[in-house]
Amino acid sequence: MKTPFEKIQPDEGSSFRLLHLKISSNIFPWNYHYHPEYEMVFVHYGTGRRHVGNHLSYYEDGDLVLIGANLPHAGFGYDALDEHEETVIQFKEDFLGENFFDKPEMAAIKTLFERSQHGIHFFGQTKKMVGNRLKKMPQLSHFGRMIELLSIFQMLANSEEYVLLNVADTRYDFNQKDQARIKRIYEYVEQSYHIPINIKEVADIAHLTVPSFCNYFKKVMNMTYTDFVNEYRINQACKLLMLEKSITDVCFDCGFSNVSYFSKVFKQIKGKSPMQFKNLVLRRNDSVLRKK
Repeated sequence: MKTPFEKIQPDEGSSFRLLHLKISSNIFPWNYHYHPEYEMVFVHYGTGRRHVGNHLSYYEDGDLVLIGANLPHAGFGYDALDEHEETVIQFKEDFLGENFFDKPEMAAIKTLFERSQHGIHFFGQTKKMVGNRLKKMPQLSHFGRMIELLSIFQMLANSEEYVLLNVADTRYDFNQKDQARIKRIYEYVEQSYHIPINIKEVADIAHLTVPSFCNYFKKVMNMTYTDFVNEYRINQACKLLMLEKSITDVCFDCGFSNVSYFSKVFKQIKGKSPMQFKNLVLRRNDSVLRKK
């Protein structure tokens, strides 16, 4: 049995589904799932986790991802730092007719759909321009939405500002046992990230020996368990720094044994030091207060 299947219905009067979500990031569960519909996700702002196929990473300053049919993925609001806002479009390959995308004019878009089976992350001006257009789509008529969506597809198809999240030989097909096991591992990390890493303990939770667990986790998540925990710790550290806690307190609250190592890992993952991140938060908060 595969990863949980999600049934999706098009909007009334439309051939695809358009969602606009704005809710607290704290209520997002880890819900790895799949569906036959393609899915375009635009996260308006903030930092959070992307888990598509066996690719696992954090996005910064929002995200724009196109996910192929039946490619397993988790919700983009999981482990987000800020209030989570996203625009989502879900559609079947034949949503405009069985042979519509076989037309010569649709050749680039058809190639885009084929590429999306690996999961595609878009960045730069492409993310900015497409994101602005997606924000306005809910105000359009159903016909207007369809025309706009085709135009967005063409823009994405012609863009070179993208990264494939998975390559063909690293995709992993989760079954029901994997789903339950990874969920237990996530829950364990959520509860114990602030204490020293104990591979034996988490291996026991996964019902595996330590060597088997290390191999399994690397195959499923495409990263080591230690790297996974450190990424989770650093994301929690960002939340605490946004509350203006001291760097030293945040270091120890998130399970690191010394500030030097904490700063090194923080910079490796976030591309900036804890102090630089803290200063960015302070400037952002000051800007928000001035606007009020």
